[in-house]
Amino acid sequence: MSALDRYDRLFVIAAFLIHIVLLVFFAVRKWKFDTAMRFGWIVYALAVPAVIVSLVLVISGRPWYLWLAGFLYAAWSVLGYVVDIARPVAWRSPILWPVFIPYVLLYCSSLMFYWWPLRNIQRPLWFVYAGLFVISTILNIASHS
Repeated sequence: MSALDRYDRLFVIAAFLIHIVLLVFFAVRKWKFDTAMRFGWIVYALAVPAVIVSLVLVISGRPWYLWLAGFLYAAWSVLGYVVDIARPVAWRSPILWPVFIPYVLLYCSSLMFYWWPLRNIQRPLWFVYAGLFVISTILNIASHS
């Protein structure tokens, strides 16, 4: 990672930090649900540094596919905070489609835009992120059952 310029390094750090926090949250939610719910707001609060990183990338003239992820993550976080914390809605079971569709699309698209650019930055990072994505997806699904 030392060969990367500071903006690529910033993107990589943000991508992995956010995904590792998500992975830990899903693992805790699977085995210690009450604990996870007490600290779940942190997952949504990561939108603040995500937006700051995206703004830095925009101002520095980086390509759109590097800065889009932070804004998508922020949109997902706002929606998630509203429907899960501020004004809780039972949207997961049964599925409330007007909430489910944007929630899942924003979540998946934010992670994809953190993942896909890694291929051009440093291909091994792309594979590591792919592994984290698989593990976190399994934990996410398992923690809802």
